[in-house]
Amino acid sequence: MPNHVHAIISFVDTEQSINIIIGNGKRFMAYEIIKRLEQNSEQRLLASLAGAVEKKRKANNKKHEVWELSFDWKDCIGDEFIQQKLDYIHINPCKGKWNLCEKPEEYKHSSAKFYLSGEQGFYKVDSIGEMQDKAFVSRGNK
Repeated sequence: MPNHVHAIISFVDTEQSINIIIGNGKRFMAYEIIKRLEQNSEQRLLASLAGAVEKKRKANNKKHEVWELSFDWKDCIGDEFIQQKLDYIHINPCKGKWNLCEKPEEYKHSSAKFYLSGEQGFYKVDSIGEMQDKAFVSRGNK
């Protein structure tokens, strides 16, 4: 999606909370995004991202705000719920204000092509079935 990401991800035998894992991932991606913007001399966008940093965070030496300060997740338990979320993710680019493609499998950033044809698309996809066969350990928030 142009301004957000939908994903079904799994964490196997981890001591860290999902918030820590996602926070670390977002931080890693933000550093890479800023580095590439600097390499490409994207001064307007860099200035915009710098202007989005809250005063308190500037005091802690934060220079750019790449992500909105939000993260919404659902604990995907049960085949029906997981399938509902997967269907939503696949149809989302085809509907409403986005209307980015005619068919879910046409959207470059979607796993729909994999689920419909078995072919990997732009990103490597592991099937929901493979994820469900792994030993997950929930340790709560730490």
